[in-house]
Order: sequence, then C-alpha cells, then structure tokens
Amino acid sequence: MVEHITYQNEQNGYSVLKCRARGWQDLVTVVGNMPEVHVGSVLTLGGSWRVDSKYGRQFSVESFEETLPATVYGIEKYLGSGLVKGIGPKFASRIVRTFGADTLNVIEEEPDRLLDVPGIGRVRVERIKKSWVEQKEIKNIMLFLQGHDVSTAHATKVYKTYGSDSIRVVKENPYRLADDIWGIGFRTADTIAEKMGFGHDRYPRLRSGIMYTLNALGNEGHCFATREQLCKTGAELLEVDQSLISGALDEMLRNNDVFLDGEAVYLPPFYHSEVGAARRLREVLHGQSAVTVRTEGLQQKIQASTGMNYDEVQMQAILTAVGSKVFILTGGPGTGKTTTTLGILRAFRASGTRILLAAPTGRAAKRLSEATGMEAKTIHRLLEVKPPEGYQRNEENPLEGDVLIVDECSMIDIMLMYSLLRAVPDSMRLILVGDVDQLPSVGAGNVLRDMIDSGCFPVVRLTRIFRQAQTSRIIMNAHRINHGQMPDLSNGKHTDFFFMEREAPEEAASAIVELVRTKLPKYYRMPPAEIQVLTPMQRGVVGASNLNQLLQESVNPGQDGLRRGGYVFRARDKVMQIRNNYEKEVFNGDIGTVDRVDLEDRTLTVRFDDRLVEYDATELDELVLAYATTIHKAQGSEYPVVVMPVLMTHYVMLQRNLIYTGITRAKKGLVLVGTKKAIAHAVRTVTVTRRNTKLSERLQKECGKGPQEQSREHRPLLY
Repeated sequence: MVEHITYQNEQNGYSVLKCRARGWQDLVTVVGNMPEVHVGSVLTLGGSWRVDSKYGRQFSVESFEETLPATVYGIEKYLGSGLVKGIGPKFASRIVRTFGADTLNVIEEEPDRLLDVPGIGRVRVERIKKSWVEQKEIKNIMLFLQGHDVSTAHATKVYKTYGSDSIRVVKENPYRLADDIWGIGFRTADTIAEKMGFGHDRYPRLRSGIMYTLNALGNEGHCFATREQLCKTGAELLEVDQSLISGALDEMLRNNDVFLDGEAVYLPPFYHSEVGAARRLREVLHGQSAVTVRTEGLQQKIQASTGMNYDEVQMQAILTAVGSKVFILTGGPGTGKTTTTLGILRAFRASGTRILLAAPTGRAAKRLSEATGMEAKTIHRLLEVKPPEGYQRNEENPLEGDVLIVDECSMIDIMLMYSLLRAVPDSMRLILVGDVDQLPSVGAGNVLRDMIDSGCFPVVRLTRIFRQAQTSRIIMNAHRINHGQMPDLSNGKHTDFFFMEREAPEEAASAIVELVRTKLPKYYRMPPAEIQVLTPMQRGVVGASNLNQLLQESVNPGQDGLRRGGYVFRARDKVMQIRNNYEKEVFNGDIGTVDRVDLEDRTLTVRFDDRLVEYDATELDELVLAYATTIHKAQGSEYPVVVMPVLMTHYVMLQRNLIYTGITRAKKGLVLVGTKKAIAHAVRTVTVTRRNTKLSERLQKECGKGPQEQSREHRPLLY
C-alpha cells in the first residue's frame, strides 16, 4: 500500500513511492513508471530488487496492477489522497469511522448515506457523487491509454474535453488530442496513433505534423515557415517523403488550415494578425487626429508642471510625439524614457486630451501608473477581455480617448498588437515606448523592431545616461554590455552590482540558494520573496526547474500541498502562470503567491497583486514554481534584487541581449554567479534573432513607398 509519494513525473509517470509491504517491517522504496497512483492505493508489483549507490535498496517496477484497498486503514488513506473531490484527510477519517470496511460500497451504491456522516451536507455529497463517477471514467481512459504505452497524466484533460466520448474520439483520430487539448502535443498523439496501428502516411498524421512544426516555430517567435523549410522539417519529423508533406500542405491550403504568401506558410492567426496590424497602423497613421496640440511655449509649460529640465533630445522627442499620429520612443535604462514619457503626457494633458495608458503585463502597468499618477491598465484589461467571446473592444466598439501611450512595447507579440490596433480608432494618436535592445516578445513576431526598421514612423532613441543613473553600476554595466564591452565585475561595498565566481554548476546552485535564503535578505533587509533568480535556461543544474526545487525546500519547506508533475505547491510558494487564461484573467508570465491550499476540495488559491484566483488540482499544469524563472519569462518585470547564474553550461543561450535583459530587471541589486568566460562569451555573441516576420515589408507596402524613400521621410532621430 502506498504510504507516501516522494516524486511523480506527470510526463512519463515515473514515480518514487514509499510503500508498506506484506512481510516487511520498514517502508519499501519503489521506483518505476506508475502514472496516477495515489496515496492509499493498493498495488500488486512485479519487478526486481536493486541497490542504488545514492539511495540504497529499491524495488524497480516492471509491471503493476492497482486494486481497491481492502483494509479500513487503506480505505481511509485512499480516500484522503485527494482522489475524490470533496473528500480530504479530515472527511475520509469521518466517513471510514462511520462505515468501516463498507465505505467504498456505500460511495458506489448508496452515496446518499454519506449524509449520516457529521459535517457532510447535501452539496458535498453531490460533489463526491460526481467526482466518483468521473474518476471511474478517467480510470477507463487511463487503462485504454496505458494499453498503448502512453503516459496517462493527461487523462483528466481528455475526459474534461470529450467526456464519455473520450475513447471513441481517440480511436477515430488520436491527432485531435494535439489540436484540442493544451499540454498534449503532436509527439504524444503520434505515440498513441502508432500503438493503435494508425497509418504512417495518413493525412491526419501529415496534417498534425505540419501544424506541430508551424506551432513549434511560433513558439520560437516566427510568424511563418518557408514552404521549402516546412516540407524538409516535416519530412524529417514524420519520416516520410517530402512529396507526401507537399501534397498534405496543398490540401491544408485548400481547407484554409494554413495560408500561403509567396513562399511563406502561415498559421491563420499569425497571417491575419500580421496583415491586419500593417493595415491598421497605416489607417491610424493617416487618420485625422481629433485634437491639435499647440507647441508655442510648450517647453516652458511642461518644465514648469513637471519640475524637470529636459535636454534637447528629450524635448525633441516630446515635440515629435505631440505632432505625430504614431510615434516610437526607445532607449536603455537610465536614459530618461520614463521622464520623457511624463513630459509627453503633460503636453497632451495641457491641451485637454483624453489619455489612455497601457502595458503588456500587470507589473509593467503598475509601474507606469506609479510613474505618471494616472491609471494604467494591462492591454488585456484595456481591451476588456471576456471569455469565451474574446476582446470586447474592437472595430465595432473602439477605445474612447484621444491618445494611447503603451509602455514596454518590446514585449508585444504580433497577435496582441493586432488585437490592440483593432480597438484603436483612426483618430487616436498612438505612442509606443520600449527598449528595442531587449529580447523580443515571447510570442511570435518582432513588432517594435519591425516598426522601427520599416522607416514608416518617427522614432527617437535616447542614449544619454543621466547623472543620477551613472551612480548605478547595474545601469552602467547594462550599457557596457550593450556596446560589446565587459561589465565592471570589481564588486565593492557601495555598489549595486556583484559578481560571485563559481565554475561548477553544483557549486553555483548551492551559492544561489544561500544568497536567496540568508545573505541577500540580511544585506538588503527584505524577505526572500522579493529576491528573484533569473536564469538563461529551463533545464540543467542551474536551470529554472532544478533551482525552483532547491529554493522551495530551502525557503518554504513542508509536506502539505497539492502535487502535480513532480512538484508540490504549498501555501506561500511563489508561482507563475505559463499560459494565457482569459477566464481567470491571468496571463503568461504573471507571478503570484499561493494564498491557501485546500486539501479537502483539491483547490489552490493564488494571489496575483490584489486579486485572488482559484485553481482546481487538474489546472495546476498552468502554474510553475517561480522562485527561479527564465530571463525570457521576466520581460517587462522589475524586481528589487536579482540573482543570475551565467555559466558555460548555458552556452547555447548565452547572447548579448539575453544578459542585457536579465541585468536590467534588477532595481536595487544584482548578483551574477558564474564565470568571466561565460559572461565574455555572452557579451561577444550578438544574435539579434532574425525571426520569420514580414511586418516591416507589409508596412512599407501599406505606406506606398520603398524602404529608402520611407526612411528619408521618417528617418529615426538617433541621438
């Protein structure tokens, strides 16, 4: 009988269990692939004994069969494991005390008798009934999938999507799983199909492989693949002749599953977003503004109202902004982007214009609000997202205002930009602010850079580092890195930038844990929760995944929590949302803190800024621990103190804009842990990632002139 689950991997079902076995006094360690096994489960195991050099004697499982628990003690453990929603350890104990060995028969055949148990009301009984039926259905699906040697970690999602039709749908076309269910990819569906004897060259498989390839490229930031690239990659992935891929692609084009533009093959959302964004930017650029800003004496008015002295370039930016329909302000940290934005804001306010402020993330919106003293919303909130209908603000119900100022625009991907532009009326002025040298958006596209490169819009780039910013070595080193120079790693008592040399990944990981747990909280007099670890990669000893486990055990140890995919989520854990969930109004990259864990109802409540959001146990794959996160995921965020490993084990990811982005997330202090060699490699490696995007070309066509002519008319003002 399973007493404790030490580890469980939801992807492949690999588990480490502590079991009470007949004839053994001590608990036995059992390892092997045993997906969806619960505490209290009674298992018949087949396999062999082995001695692990690190963990000692273990039983390695080759086959297992689960049976319902026979003892009263086993039944209580089984029910209290969270298997059935509405029954946690407390109610499991009460139910078993009431019905003893007949407990499972009562739940199966006479569930209304549960009303006899103290504290259980009609609502809870109905939840238990529903959950018991679902579990039986899910067990059937698991057995079916297990029969095809596939992890059953996704069985709950399959059941939630297709209900009692689950097995029929999977038998008819297993590739539907990849299309319909988030978290189940082509490879999983392909494994199922292969075990079912699904034809290697059948159209559903070819179509799914092509969609998978395009989606994978989208996840890397590309809006399209060339036809040649797609046929070659698809043929390698599916191990079929390129002619089959080409034929399947033609069929997909006929069905509008994909779109072709020249040699570029697009998924429909990316195609419509790119074409639509270019069209809308042209319409806004040439639209008649509802207000005119008088520039006579404007400089004196702005400086008087803000109390700031603007230099020539900043004032040029303000005057260009108020005289433009679409304007871009870019620059690195300490160059006065926020100050200049405030000046633009005051200039428009002096003319009585209605101004809207927005940013891609909640944290960026909050910072913009604090800097300006005005309400700033996330783009999603500005557009009034309402699932399942989508954005309420669009062409038919546009935003109401004269000027829209959007901060942190390097984060905006092509789909979000199109959604925003659909809601911008032609008469509105659009001011985009961002650091073009940061990493491009997590989503597909390179919107800010493409808009600048198109030459269609006036651009001011701020480069002068202001005196107050020159005292910050974080800011000075960020600019050194951006110019291809090694940062100053000399440390010192009164600096905000520190370097800790560690070559071995294990030593670096240990140093990071110590920094977060004791050293930095003591030095900066702040809780560990305010210290963020940022790392170039997800995997490896100093990757986000491993560091999260080490930091959780160090900063927030304990046993109680909800388990998902080898992780335990506990109260006070720092977590991150990893997909857009419009229903909950939480989005990819949002960081929160677990407010409470309900083991009875199998729910988790997370606090995101000022909101509480509840997650069912089956939704926990939308969350990851966030004591450590990748630099990509930290875009647009700012943290008081950042710890960042930079080692040669991250070789493939080390590049200038990645390190630059990571460093500029820190506000008060930054600690680099690693080697000078790795930092030097990153500084030397300039791979402004060329993403497959045609936005710049489309903008030039929409504006009706060639690139050289465009750039003469709206030559970026680079100072």
